[in-house]
Amino acid sequence: MEHVPHPAWLAGAANAAEQPGSGHLLQIVLIVMVLGCVLTAWFLLRGYKSKDD
Repeated sequence: MEHVPHPAWLAGAANAAEQPGSGHLLQIVLIVMVLGCVLTAWFLLRGYKSKDD
């Protein structure tokens, strides 16, 4: 079974590589990753809050 890459995907990747800048997709991925890390840290650390009642 032979894997043949789709020419449209290769053409799109070539066009994206020619454009300057990191692109909007990378920026969105980085923002979502940072927000996910902050929310995960908040969720995990709130369990360590001292309960002095």
